[in-house]
Amino acid sequence: MLLCQRLIQGRIVGGYVPAPHSIRYIVSIQSPSGRHFCGGSLVHRYWVLTAAHCNIGSEQMTIVAGDHSLNIYEGTEQYSKPQRLIPHPQYDKSTNDADIMLIKLKVPVILNRYVSVVALPRQGASLPEGRACWVSGWGHTSTGGGQLPSTLHTAKLPVISSLRCNGSESFNGNITKNMMCAGYSSGGKDACKVRGSPLVCQGFVHGVVSWGNLCAKANFPGVYTAVSRFQPIRHGHLNPAIDICFTLL
Repeated sequence: MLLCQRLIQGRIVGGYVPAPHSIRYIVSIQSPSGRHFCGGSLVHRYWVLTAAHCNIGSEQMTIVAGDHSLNIYEGTEQYSKPQRLIPHPQYDKSTNDADIMLIKLKVPVILNRYVSVVALPRQGASLPEGRACWVSGWGHTSTGGGQLPSTLHTAKLPVISSLRCNGSESFNGNITKNMMCAGYSSGGKDACKVRGSPLVCQGFVHGVVSWGNLCAKANFPGVYTAVSRFQPIRHGHLNPAIDICFTLL
């Protein structure tokens, strides 16, 4: 199948503030008022990868790359507007299946020491249970919420097998083949629905923050769209005139 709403504040619980601009592929997706509501990752100078549920319409979005502290102008930010939103046509709001979207930017970002791209995984790539990954985004740092921190946070999380994540004591069969889980069985660390933000494992963006059950709760890790299930198709050499699209494996 060709991959040619709502404003929810999430959380990064149990994480830490990385060195400024050390996570250069992360972007903030903001409303017209400048409010951050979703994260994303740059996979090309013209393309952002995020979640389909972040789709509130291109006119309502501004993409900000090169940011670290949202409430401080650092002089490293690059602002872009979407030219086109491409949510997966099989995205199912009721099950969160195929929760993935591409955003094509009107103007490409400039790659520098503050802004870079992250690699996509190979088709069908899988990760063993326990593989360390990092999720990053702007979100609350405690399960109780409170004021939204303005600085980027990141957390190290291990992959949890779909078999265990789908168990009767966890998500009980609600994890589809297009999803993956990462977190701790004991809870305490979680992306907590920092919507659209990337889960990066060994330098590849393997996951997109999609959904979960409460926040950092034992036996309920974060659920991510499994990016390797959505194969990128490129025609010839990648350049600004050529679109990227996905097929669902």
